[in-house]
Amino acid sequence: MADSKYGKYVISKKVTKPEPYPTMEWIGDIDYDTNMTFMITKVVAPCRMEESPHSHDFDMYLHFVSYDYNNMDELFGEIVIGLGEEQEMHTFTKPTSVYIPAGMVHCPLVFKRVDKPIILFHTSIASKYVKKEEPFK
Repeated sequence: MADSKYGKYVISKKVTKPEPYPTMEWIGDIDYDTNMTFMITKVVAPCRMEESPHSHDFDMYLHFVSYDYNNMDELFGEIVIGLGEEQEMHTFTKPTSVYIPAGMVHCPLVFKRVDKPIILFHTSIASKYVKKEEPFK
């Protein structure tokens, strides 16, 4: 479609990272020539997705929703995320969105319980995803 007038705005993807969490990525500087990057990841089992606290130079949003479209009001799991340099821990069991302003330290990110698959929509206001890993504590 890219050879048509508006085809460059329609971008199909396949899974770009198959293991351990199947992920599809639309990267701003590659796919759109913009400052927006999306990652969609399917989580099917408990895991520590991100171990170390880190930050970014851009705003980021993490959206956690059920893969079960018949029960989208449920999460079917328990997720814990650390926010701030002091790693204030937040636990949720319902569909949730977490806003992480540019420069905010965050993680670990732990999927403690996964009863049914969970989808993580990761949205970065950036042309590409870059982590700043520093010793915070």
